Amino acid sequence: MAIVAVTDFTFPSLDIEAQSLSDPEIELRSGQCKDTPSLVSLVRDADAVITQFAPVNADVIAAMEKAKVIVRYGIGVDNVDLEAARARGIPVCNVPDYCIDEVADHTLAFILAATRQVVSNTLHIREGHWGLATPLDGMRTLRDQTVGIVGFGRIGREVAARLSPFKPRRLVCDAFVDADVIRSAGCEPVSLEELLSLSDIITLHCPSTPETRRLINAESISGMRPGAIVINLARGDLIDTASLVAALETGQIAAAAIDVCDPEPIPADSPLRTLPNVIAASHIASASPKAVRTLRETASRIALAALRGETLPNIVNGV
Repeated sequence: MAIVAVTDFTFPSLDIEAQSLSDPEIELRSGQCKDTPSLVSLVRDADAVITQFAPVNADVIAAMEKAKVIVRYGIGVDNVDLEAARARGIPVCNVPDYCIDEVADHTLAFILAATRQVVSNTLHIREGHWGLATPLDGMRTLRDQTVGIVGFGRIGREVAARLSPFKPRRLVCDAFVDADVIRSAGCEPVSLEELLSLSDIITLHCPSTPETRRLINAESISGMRPGAIVINLARGDLIDTASLVAALETGQIAAAAIDVCDPEPIPADSPLRTLPNVIAASHIASASPKAVRTLRETASRIALAALRGETLPNIVNGV
């Protein structure tokens, strides 16, 4: 009997996984594990592990006696210790292409909401008022803006494509993408320092790595154009939250639109929940019926392929 263990999930049930892994020789086991002891207990004898947000750290991986794969529900894999898995010879796989359009659409929605003051003006009317809810200079024309895109992978490129009809200047910083590829998309390759100093809007689409964590911090914010708008639908720890809040309160950053934050959920007493120049969502940019089904079916298929000894797609830790 092979065991597929799902460490945690935010879906109503695991019916899609059960259907995808329907085999009398496969046991689907699940939990809502938040800590190392519960994770160790769940995954110790699992042949494949599927995880969403649970901290699959070195201690958890060391306890895996039979695992042939760790699969992440999603694109980012920062909740899994990739080096520990590599040292154990356990491949880690992600699902890199299930929500590209959803996140790119949501990014554009955030950019337009922040530049056209959509939320502020809606709340203004709900409160019984009429007329502009914010000073006139808060109403920006996207064509007159410079948008800096940090990260030019699948999502970053789709964001650039969606921005094109609005005709802003588009800057891109991505050390792993050839400059000619960036130029061919109608964008300008620049360094991070140039992007921060020249952009009216900065949108983050890079992974969370030791090099990118706290990319937006007090020092980098000081190098931004005063009144810049920050958009983050990538990973919460790309931004130092305290520095962001301070800059929003002083107006150094005019507005932020975030689908992710560090920590998550946003604490109940955080100013990010109440500041009028913040648009926040609860890590839902990837959501659509099609995307969620694709995510779950793909993760299940990868786990099944590992049980069958087949070649695995989307290995991110070099195993």
